[in-house]
Amino acid sequence: MGADPLMAGNSQRRGRTTGAGKKTATAGTGGKGRRALAGRGATPPAEARPGHPAQRRAAAEARQRADRARARQRAEETPELLLGRNPVVEALRAQIPATALYVVTGDNQRTSDERIAEAITLAADRGLPLLEVGKAEFDRMSSGALHQGIGLQVPPYDYAHPDDLLDVARDSGRPPLIVAMDGVTDPRNLGAVVRSAAAFDAHGVVVPQRRAVGMTASAWRTSAGAAARIRVARAVNLSRALASYQEAGLQTVGLAADGDIDLDRYDGFADPVALVVGAEGTGLSRLVRERCDVVVRIPIDRATESLNVSVAAGIALYQAGMARRSS
Repeated sequence: MGADPLMAGNSQRRGRTTGAGKKTATAGTGGKGRRALAGRGATPPAEARPGHPAQRRAAAEARQRADRARARQRAEETPELLLGRNPVVEALRAQIPATALYVVTGDNQRTSDERIAEAITLAADRGLPLLEVGKAEFDRMSSGALHQGIGLQVPPYDYAHPDDLLDVARDSGRPPLIVAMDGVTDPRNLGAVVRSAAAFDAHGVVVPQRRAVGMTASAWRTSAGAAARIRVARAVNLSRALASYQEAGLQTVGLAADGDIDLDRYDGFADPVALVVGAEGTGLSRLVRERCDVVVRIPIDRATESLNVSVAAGIALYQAGMARRSS
């Protein structure tokens, strides 16, 4: 007689065994299982995962940026060598601070070239040391740049603190007029703005510490000696420096091609003002523009896209000078 498929233990379902489905007591996990199921949170980006190629690339780029920053700092802390006959003579005429004049020995044009002769005379009048060096040594000192047998050693610029310019204004007895330059990278533009600032009785110029040019020998030369009469300050953070000026009662006036009002319609130049000009091409950065109380524009012919930053700053400073003289 065959087995009855309905009897217990005689199920024909595949995989079925006697006692299947019975539960037995098991030890608890104390919540560990629940915590394990909870997961480890969001997966971090590739740049933050140790050992990931993207993380190694990001670390290498960070090291390179740090190396470049250290190199810039070392360059700013060491004397600069101004090269070439015309630049050296112009620098000496402008009374640019200098520590020594280098002249290549055996240069046939040393006595025949009027510029070298004038440079030697000007240096002697100022009591600067005249140092003679061989051509090979001077080639090494100038890193192979064209030097025309002469070079002027210029010490690092002694920057003021942005707050120092407020003290200068207070001592002058006139409402503060300060020029802030946002990310300008051409030393000739910096020198030209310094020259205009001095011409229209501004109390100083502020430049950012990063991503902007400093007072190089080229900037000194372009200022035509004005840098000896007006202080240039360096700000770690330009936006914060402008905030400090606002707290001191200055109105921050940005200058941009797409400004809110025309320059000649702004009537606050007779009051304490910080005039803010932007970088070549890009203009004012977002954070600096947001810090400005008002942004003015210079009305120009529509066929002309924009003005050079130093030209625009000169026009605005002239407007400020006119407002102050008539007040």
